[in-house]
Amino acid sequence: MAAITLLEAVRQGMWEEMERDPSVFILGEDIGAYGGAFKVTDGFLNHFGADRVIDTPISESAIVGAACGAAMMGMRPIAEMQFIDFISCCFDMLTNYAAKSRYRQGIGIPMVVRGPCGGGVHAGPFHSQNVEAFFLNTPGLKMVEPSTPYDAKGLIKAAIRDDDPVLFFEHKMLYRLPRIKQEVPQEDYIVPIGKAAVRREGRDLSIITYGAMVYTALDAAEELAKEGIEIEVIDLRTLAPFDREAVCETVRKTSKVIILHEATRTGGMAGELTAVINEEVFEYLDGPVTRVTSIDTPVPYAPPLEEFFLPQVKDVVEAARKLARY
Repeated sequence: MAAITLLEAVRQGMWEEMERDPSVFILGEDIGAYGGAFKVTDGFLNHFGADRVIDTPISESAIVGAACGAAMMGMRPIAEMQFIDFISCCFDMLTNYAAKSRYRQGIGIPMVVRGPCGGGVHAGPFHSQNVEAFFLNTPGLKMVEPSTPYDAKGLIKAAIRDDDPVLFFEHKMLYRLPRIKQEVPQEDYIVPIGKAAVRREGRDLSIITYGAMVYTALDAAEELAKEGIEIEVIDLRTLAPFDREAVCETVRKTSKVIILHEATRTGGMAGELTAVINEEVFEYLDGPVTRVTSIDTPVPYAPPLEEFFLPQVKDVVEAARKLARY
């Protein structure tokens, strides 16, 4: 098996599902002849044809609206947001229609809305966001963000097969990152939605994170190990529903927790995770649950400002040292 990038893993997963199931099709801006802004769908049009690879106008609300209708009629659409930031244009369609359809009328909407998220590439405030908190308060939506090629392929396949809407976030910094290239099985497999993974075992402190921040956590753990502080790194993989048992289990094990995410702080995933920890395993804590996140501003464009905005390894190390001393 050849090692592949996270981008290629997403591509392979979609390709295999389109080969396996004729009801699967893709739609979005420039995904056909151009092959997608990041070339995730390069070659799909020639292989699957214009009936299953549909270039759309620049209207995210129309893309998701069409996907919802197709899903209600028995299809399994994969709708691409060229950048995940523009998912806000179809917020109403996702939260008031797709998420509520099964509850309102007993009809599932088996569609995937996927696209690149995250900063670190100096793309400015309209092409660098992490939007998970926008939808965390919406029952009926699942949210997934893989950090490895193996998970990206297995989770995109699971998302396509799911009978309800799944938002699938792909951190653009990870798309072609050489350090995370990985061999993936040739045979069919899925990674279950809703299950976290332990990326590093540790005894002194847990870091709960996801997406590109997994590697920030792992780098911090390597540095802290030189000081005798052994960090456990938990990769949520699925953000909604997140793996409560895995979260609680790591708290029981280490008794100290940092929650790390790239999205801004107020109203973010870290607050919800903190509440669950306090409600379910408070008696195991030997220190306050600590958040390391981006600050509450739009994502800066200037490289030095973006670096200041995003959580860095040094920020995690400093927070971990303080918590370890508590």
